[in-house]
Amino acid sequence: MNLLRALLDVIVPVVLVAGVGAILGRNFELDRTTVSKISLNALTPALALHTILTTQVSGRTGLVLVAAYVVVTLLSAALGWLAVPGVPGITRRSMAVAVAIGNNGNMGLPIALFALGRAGLDQSVLIFLMSVVLAFILAPALYGVHEGPAGAIRGIIRLPAIWAMALALALRTGDVALPVGIMRGIELLAQATLPMVLFMLGIQLGSSGRVRLTRPVVTASLLRVLVVPLVSLGVGMAMGLEGVPLQALVLAGTMPTAVNAFLLAVEYRGNIDAVAHTVTVSTLLSFVTATVVTTLLPWIGSL
Repeated sequence: MNLLRALLDVIVPVVLVAGVGAILGRNFELDRTTVSKISLNALTPALALHTILTTQVSGRTGLVLVAAYVVVTLLSAALGWLAVPGVPGITRRSMAVAVAIGNNGNMGLPIALFALGRAGLDQSVLIFLMSVVLAFILAPALYGVHEGPAGAIRGIIRLPAIWAMALALALRTGDVALPVGIMRGIELLAQATLPMVLFMLGIQLGSSGRVRLTRPVVTASLLRVLVVPLVSLGVGMAMGLEGVPLQALVLAGTMPTAVNAFLLAVEYRGNIDAVAHTVTVSTLLSFVTATVVTTLLPWIGSL
């Protein structure tokens, strides 16, 4: 896939839908909390349920892919911490979170679908679900919130997607097929997920104020979109991934800082402004880097 085709076929659809959300977010007072709750509590669980019930990803490949993503996330957090010495501790923690938590939902899923097709989307959904779980573990740990393992577990089990995953795995293990009508309803909800998460991304960007390019913001943004893809490639190859799984892992590493990183900074009293600006800057940069990585996917898949 050449650069122009990658831009037109993969990035332009994402920019178009997110751009509509940005226009709406700039011109109307939209309730982002409601949109987020719809996505988190209804659409994402449906996508998880539908994907696990219909995916062709083997169990072993899925486990290796998830393990590789965990390693990449931990290494990314370490990079974010080490790259900004000499700043207040809360800022270093915030940058570690910003580098570690990528936007594998709002941007990652649509781009994976356009770049890699249904097979790539299935792999990327596994990465996205793991990223949600890791966010609820990493953020409290990095921000020094002393809730212990019990607090992390409580945060995770409150996620509807976790219960949807458990149900799907139970149905698949027991070889139980849902009635056609129920399955079609789940599929409709799953199909609504990608447009909705792109709208959420656009609304966030459209409602953002003036961006401040401080050293931590620039450093974290460049690490997120330039260095993490290389880390993903190295970890994936070291763990034996190849083909579409390796492509999906690298593509996930190319995604910008997630909006969830900002929400977690608010929740745990991190450097809110720095994380918010990192989300915006890394997202804008990622439209370029994601285009380049997309053109390299055939080469990555042949490694």
